[in-house]
Amino acid sequence: MKIKDIIQVIESFAPIALQESYDNAGLIIGNPESPVKAALLCIDVTETVIEEAKSLGANLIIAHHPLIFTGLKKINGSDMVQRCVIQAIKHDIAIYAVHTNIDNVINGVNGKIADKIRLTNRKILQPKSGMLVKLITFVPKLHVQRVREAIFEAGGGQIGNYDACSFNAEGYGSFRPNEEAKPFVGKSHQIHYEDETKIEIILPAYLQHRAIAALIQAHPYEEPAFDVIPLLNAHKEIGSGIIGELVKPEKARDFLQRIKDIFDVKVVRHTALINKNIHKVAVCGGAGSFLLEEAIRVGADIFISGDFKYHEFFKAEDRIIIADLGHFETEQFTKDLLFEIIQNKLPTFALHISKINTNPILYL
Repeated sequence: MKIKDIIQVIESFAPIALQESYDNAGLIIGNPESPVKAALLCIDVTETVIEEAKSLGANLIIAHHPLIFTGLKKINGSDMVQRCVIQAIKHDIAIYAVHTNIDNVINGVNGKIADKIRLTNRKILQPKSGMLVKLITFVPKLHVQRVREAIFEAGGGQIGNYDACSFNAEGYGSFRPNEEAKPFVGKSHQIHYEDETKIEIILPAYLQHRAIAALIQAHPYEEPAFDVIPLLNAHKEIGSGIIGELVKPEKARDFLQRIKDIFDVKVVRHTALINKNIHKVAVCGGAGSFLLEEAIRVGADIFISGDFKYHEFFKAEDRIIIADLGHFETEQFTKDLLFEIIQNKLPTFALHISKINTNPILYL
């Protein structure tokens, strides 16, 4: 087993291309070709976590938060990040981060929160636009199925709960091969007309190069024609936060007590309990105040997240309940999620969930 094998499993679930522009997810320290004996799963990389990895014989740490967000100009051990880098390299421990890319998939960090709260009818709270493209190509009739299947296999044609989605229109194409061409049909210097099917398939933008390669491989023409068109459509399974519903409405105070117990928090900072009952719930792990207006717009009764500032609580304006459980607290189950993702694909690989509480915020 190599580090790249573990990375492939994680990124098939949460593609690295889905991370936000400010993020630094991915392999931060280490060689993807290096053998891996065991992995330690954590929220934050600290010196104590590196010591824990050493004691467990784990030479790979998989964290939610990247150890390095911006470039390091010096590595002299003057702060915690630098000391962690030094210790990781010294003891040959690779460090990988899966951050906003696993936040942005529907079954990721927010999906795990929704599991804990038992939300149904889940949707992405703020779907991302610009994440889809339409791949169009033109194929002779006898080869249409082969080319379609190749694009589907590369990840195209999935729309919500449906796959193998495509639009097909009949027509004919024309071309004239020159003397250097090796045409599938037709003759040099003669215009040829061929009955063709126009295939249109939607796919995530980050898969377009894979889909194009599959198209070219399956297409019979020496120079297949194709178009890639960016779409403004929002991707319903990629984006920030989740909105869902409780199976049965709960009294606001009872619901707050329940989530307090689920997340094992001493304090829930919240706005006035304006709604007698809670039915529609919005969630966002970590710092989610940027989604408040969206949660209000979709009619959520309560928005569960972390890192709300004092003045941001005023923005609720008796339209919604804000429940701030804390940054670490809302993301704590990410370790369990990563364990499930990797174990599902690699059931015999040695995985350890960190026992170190790296939350820097304490309560009396």
